[in-house]
Amino acid sequence: MSEHISAVTDASFEQEVKQASQTQPVLVDFWAEWCGPCRMIAPILDQVAAEHAGKLKVVKLNVDENPQTPAALGIRGIPTLILFKNGAPVATQVGAVHKAQLNAFVAPHLNVA
Repeated sequence: MSEHISAVTDASFEQEVKQASQTQPVLVDFWAEWCGPCRMIAPILDQVAAEHAGKLKVVKLNVDENPQTPAALGIRGIPTLILFKNGAPVATQVGAVHKAQLNAFVAPHLNVA
């Protein structure tokens, strides 16, 4: 993990994502160690998290270590990125994406000051 991305678990998901600040959307990366595409997008997620620091919270949830949350959200494949705003999922992206695609995915949901 980087300084801009934190890990969440089944136990902390409610507090870290669903009860997160109303002013800042939360991007959740559902991933696993063995997943090649998950490893491919990790540095891209890090760049996006750094560029949008203060406007976007980025967290990662390991699906192998935390099976309850992905099951509850109906996650069928990884990597899956879900953007939560005001505690509710507002957008989903499945599969590895390029940086431009990831920026386009999150941009409409960022509060522009």
